Amino acid sequence: QVQVVESGGGLVQPGGSLILSCRVSGFTLDYYAIAWFRQAPGKAREAVSCINLDDDSTYYTDSGAGRFTLSRALDKNTVYLLMSSLKPEDTATYYCAADGAAKSSSWWTEALKYDYWGQGTQVAVSS
Repeated sequence: QVQVVESGGGLVQPGGSLILSCRVSGFTLDYYAIAWFRQAPGKAREAVSCINLDDDSTYYTDSGAGRFTLSRALDKNTVYLLMSSLKPEDTATYYCAADGAAKSSSWWTEALKYDYWGQGTQVAVSS
């Protein structure tokens, strides 16, 4: 059984940084894709970043490009999303998603392409 567990959310001031972690267990495949999505109150879920664990190719949406960095642990079961220069509009519940197929730059942002999801971790950016 695949499990996806996020951690690291919290309250941070504008301009601050936060690291979110996502650990995936139970996957029978050696390589797969892990992505972060977020959903702010009253808004649709949106993609943030994705990493393909076979070649470490990484994608970002405009909302996080230049401010967010996605990396993985050596065991490839844990990824870290470093979020810097945080803004109030980054306030959302952040969800980690995993799937057994690598994602391309064309459609990694589609939530339906991911089979496994975590429960989410809340990030609040406020002074």
